Amino acid sequence: MDLDLYKKQALQKQKEHKKFLEGLKKKPPKNLDYIVEETHEEVFEKIDCLQCANCCKTTGPLYTEKDIERISKHLRMKQADFESKFLRVDEDNDKVLQNLPCHFLNDDNTCSIYEVRPKACREYPHTDRKKIYQINNLMIQNTVICPAAFEFVEKMMIKIK
Repeated sequence: MDLDLYKKQALQKQKEHKKFLEGLKKKPPKNLDYIVEETHEEVFEKIDCLQCANCCKTTGPLYTEKDIERISKHLRMKQADFESKFLRVDEDNDKVLQNLPCHFLNDDNTCSIYEVRPKACREYPHTDRKKIYQINNLMIQNTVICPAAFEFVEKMMIKIK
């Protein structure tokens, strides 16, 4: 998987993607959620996250209090110890990873805390959610990081002309 090529294409097509997604927001087709679900499934039949893991290498998820509670319990750590070892507070006052790539990413691109991973990781790249137009800016950012998000928007553009 050529991540540089995907990133280059995503950056070249950003304006086109933005225009398309804004069009969905202004006038969403009646069956949009169905098209989104179908497209998400098609994309993930072809793209295997374990071949990439670029999200885990380049971006850190936001950790909610529930995430911290669940993961620290799983790791048999005190929440405060987990936070001081792995997390920091960013400029938006969110709890995020201190360092990238993610500490929990294994050499084979699997996740050592997959069963208890943060909600943000579970939902990424957000290509299977209802009312997809509510996250247009996030989707544009994700197309540069995630080949599946890029392919998703490309396929959506073909399906919804």
